[in-house]
Amino acid sequence: MLKPLDIQVHQPAPDHCVVTVAGELDVITATELRHVLQQAVTTYPRTIVDLAGVPFCDCTGLSALMAANRRAKERGAVLRLRCVPCAVAWLLHLTHTRDAFVNE
Repeated sequence: MLKPLDIQVHQPAPDHCVVTVAGELDVITATELRHVLQQAVTTYPRTIVDLAGVPFCDCTGLSALMAANRRAKERGAVLRLRCVPCAVAWLLHLTHTRDAFVNE
């Protein structure tokens, strides 16, 4: 059974936010994450994406993360990944995109 995506944005300090993602990140849910991350990297100099609650990520989920990372770099901001689960870490490894992100 698919887990619905839950995205929470917290601002622990004025200069950064934490985006906590829980649920499956796939073709159905990636658009929502893409929108939230684009907004976050446009607003904050540092965005931390906590992926601890993501049991599955497909290429569209990875695309949302990559697009936000590119946007952050264009703006001189930083996007960091935190608590990357094995399934997502394996996808980053297989696609040779692991080094594109700063891990926390």
